[in-house]
Amino acid sequence: MTGVGVLAHSAKTLGGGLDELRKTLATNGISDPMWCEVPKSRFVPEQVEKLLKEGVELIFVWGGDGTVQRVIDAVAGVPVALAILPAGTANLFATNLGIPKDLEEAVKIGLNGDQRQLDVGLINREHFGVMAGTGLDALMIRDADAGLKDKVGRFAYVWTGAKNVRKASVKMRIEVDGTAWFKGKASCLLIGNVGDVIGGISVFPDAQPDDGLLNLGVVTASGAMDWVRTLGRSVIGDAEGSPFVETTIGRTFDIRLDKAVPYEIDGGVRKKTKRLKCKVEPGAITVRVSREEGR
Repeated sequence: MTGVGVLAHSAKTLGGGLDELRKTLATNGISDPMWCEVPKSRFVPEQVEKLLKEGVELIFVWGGDGTVQRVIDAVAGVPVALAILPAGTANLFATNLGIPKDLEEAVKIGLNGDQRQLDVGLINREHFGVMAGTGLDALMIRDADAGLKDKVGRFAYVWTGAKNVRKASVKMRIEVDGTAWFKGKASCLLIGNVGDVIGGISVFPDAQPDDGLLNLGVVTASGAMDWVRTLGRSVIGDAEGSPFVETTIGRTFDIRLDKAVPYEIDGGVRKKTKRLKCKVEPGAITVRVSREEGR
């Protein structure tokens, strides 16, 4: 196989590390791939550009959701295939596609798996593969990843959500595909391209990354007990059954906020804004998946 490149976040680990990746690729006939390493995900775009200029046709992406998101943003609409090696703390993109946290198996999928054309979201001119959002989700992710998640698993999000809910409420107006859909105060807004968007919690159980649509959810819970009830339902896969959750699907979302707040893309926090404009870009990326997932 020709035209293979590796884009690796050097601080991330999987299996025996990058040395094992080199050996595994060599065993499979890829002895001299174009190799790029970055110490931080913000350096990804420049390195992806180098790979593309060299004519790489398949990029192995070593890292977590933040690294993958930067790569997706750089290659959306470009005829190159991605092979995900889930080496990060959060690997929701890989998990939703059935890519295992096993180096040898992930490499095999990258070399021999089916090619699946996937949608991406574009929010405020930046692409994402998993989700984007504002409000409580950023606080939840920040606090749950600070050790609590390791102790109690995905129920950590119930606790951190309840703790921070009063800080996050903001008035918002939302248009979906050009039609007014929501007006009021909400503590959390999520836009999902896949089903599991927060630590293994199935927020959008019917979401598919190749249906030409994005899923939108708004949480109106305003107190700790309301939030515990809402997140409790989310943990068991029934978020839509909560009286404090409103969901819809669409191709374009225009969200106006009454004050500037941070937002996040695939777990990475972005600067404060009072407006989020989001749309789906159908089939914008190609990802190697297992033959079962590709069917």
